[in-house]
Amino acid sequence: MRFAARFLILYGSQHGQAQSIAEEICQQAAEHGFTADISCLSNQHKYNVDHEIRPVVFVVSTTGDGDPPDTAQKFVRKIKNKSLAHDHFSHLRYALLALGDTNYANFCNGGKTIDSRLQQLGAKHFYATGHADDGTGLEVVVDPWIEGLWDALKKMFSSMSSNQQGADLRDCTQDNYHKNASGQEKNKSDLEVDLHLLKLSEVDSQKGKTITSDSSDVETLFTALVASLKQSVPPLSESVLNVPALPASYLEVHLEQGSTERETVPSDKDCYHEVSISKAVQCTQDDAVKTAILLELDISEQNIAYQPGDAFDILCPNRASEVEELLLRLDLQTQKNCAVQVNLLKNSSKKAAKVPLHIPQNGSLQFILTWCLEIRSAPKKAFVRALADFTQNGSEKRRLLELCSKEGSADYNSFVRDANVCLLDLLRAFPSCLPPLSLLFEHLPKLQPRAYSAASSSLQHPGKVNFVFNVVEFPARPEHPARTGLCTGWLADHVSSILRPLGTVPASEHLGTSALPKVSTIAITHYTFHLPADLSIPVVMVGPGTGVAPFIGFLEQREKEREANQEATFGETWLFFGCRHKDKDFLFREELERFAHNGTLSHLIVCFSRDEPDAAGTVNSPTYVQHNLRLHAKNVASILLKDKGCLYVCGDGKNMAKDVNDTLLEIIGNKLQIDILDAMKIVAGLREEKRYLQDIWS
Repeated sequence: MRFAARFLILYGSQHGQAQSIAEEICQQAAEHGFTADISCLSNQHKYNVDHEIRPVVFVVSTTGDGDPPDTAQKFVRKIKNKSLAHDHFSHLRYALLALGDTNYANFCNGGKTIDSRLQQLGAKHFYATGHADDGTGLEVVVDPWIEGLWDALKKMFSSMSSNQQGADLRDCTQDNYHKNASGQEKNKSDLEVDLHLLKLSEVDSQKGKTITSDSSDVETLFTALVASLKQSVPPLSESVLNVPALPASYLEVHLEQGSTERETVPSDKDCYHEVSISKAVQCTQDDAVKTAILLELDISEQNIAYQPGDAFDILCPNRASEVEELLLRLDLQTQKNCAVQVNLLKNSSKKAAKVPLHIPQNGSLQFILTWCLEIRSAPKKAFVRALADFTQNGSEKRRLLELCSKEGSADYNSFVRDANVCLLDLLRAFPSCLPPLSLLFEHLPKLQPRAYSAASSSLQHPGKVNFVFNVVEFPARPEHPARTGLCTGWLADHVSSILRPLGTVPASEHLGTSALPKVSTIAITHYTFHLPADLSIPVVMVGPGTGVAPFIGFLEQREKEREANQEATFGETWLFFGCRHKDKDFLFREELERFAHNGTLSHLIVCFSRDEPDAAGTVNSPTYVQHNLRLHAKNVASILLKDKGCLYVCGDGKNMAKDVNDTLLEIIGNKLQIDILDAMKIVAGLREEKRYLQDIWS
């Protein structure tokens, strides 16, 4: 029996990353002699893994607190059905690429959840699972994982056609083992670590040897040259490049004079509500390192229900000045009011091509560039590769090809991804690049809403919701000019007419509702990041900086519950807060001190990382929240281990949340006199029981 080289790709995507990678695999399949079918995991009528005999490739992202994406939830529930036999998927041969971010807890847990359950039900790998880290760059793992997939598929189909599926599949699974330079085998877990940590060597293919950075002749000859976004240095500048295949074009865009559809913020179909911003307060002093602003939204007419711990998505536009510059750069400024028609190219080689749903038909070009496309996003390598083909200058084209090549991965990370370079920055750096509008529509992702934690309780503020944010600032660097965060900068400008310093009388009370600035928003229910229903359960809250926001809502809620249930027993409440300076950026100071004074907050533990030691000259005063956690280790351990309390952490996921997690492991290890691995099991149990919850961002 001869097997056709046809396989199935299934993806679960929250914001489009997993879908984009799955489509790239599908596109490359034909180049390697395969035929791929592709489907989202949510479209269960299009596939049936219960009886699938073809190899299956899963690409799955992670969202929330380590959850599978929304599009994979139904599939996960189906395979978690406890009535399924242990060999239910014994026929299934699959590979899985999991996407995650090590700045967050439960790295790649969406993919790991599916992977482990398929294994429990008898499915077998034909290729090692990849765990790609968005914190260091997905392509570091994704590119070599896809490259190795083709050989794994060839072996898979070879074993199927030779009718020795059982024995050969074990051999294919042993493809998870590979020989190192000394001839020793590495096991599957070693390979997964290799994929996660893989660093692509800079190879001089002409000489056939690896060029190392400490090569003395290279140092001597090229000391004066410095790599930048615009130029490379040897060995990269002299290397033969391995560049990705040119992505297939699949859209055609027509600009038509005449009337456009009525243009509003794209919110109707997504149930967003336009609400007034009734108050805007600067919460920090003018000389603080960061500017924090509190906004109050009037949601009384929209009947929006929320709980403390929920978040609100805010729709924001691209900056008008950047949209204008982009239109000018593309020589489309005179056509910005034209109606846009987007259609699929006939005879496109792109598999499963479709017009992006976030691009409206008959909207004006200016509207689409302002509200629909994320023009600030860092261009993916595939986009850089496509831009190179529309670059006239030879040296500029060479540099773009370097940035998207395997050999140029380090430069891409340094000068594009880590530098927060966007399309406009590339067009400034490479003036001979003039891409067509269709290329932007194919590669720029949807402009996503930004989420902000509610900093209030509806019991305390009926018909209102507060949230607080820092205005993000990106300083000028060689790759781009100084700029503020897309949403935080826009919000700061948007409320400038009603913004007042902390402690001053509102200047906007005389304004009617129609004169107040407005935003489009929707409540996002967390389901888990809420106070326990049992009022007697103690809680520990860790929220430095703007991470304190949801805990203001928690404490407002608890304050009202105490007033309404004076005979009830309430558990202790601990808050660990930190900021740089007590007198400059101590957010919600008056509210927190009031909560502590009236007993709503049992323990307010604060630290100030940049203030000088107090008059007592304390040398080892706590600097960060994790230091205070360590000082109160006995109480924290007792609350979590003895009293079955809850721990909530909100704020920076890149540093703070990791440090708090490490401190928690230390506290539990010392309390129970166990090693780090056993402490990790205890902490994992707390997460499973939803008693250790995080709301973090990077």
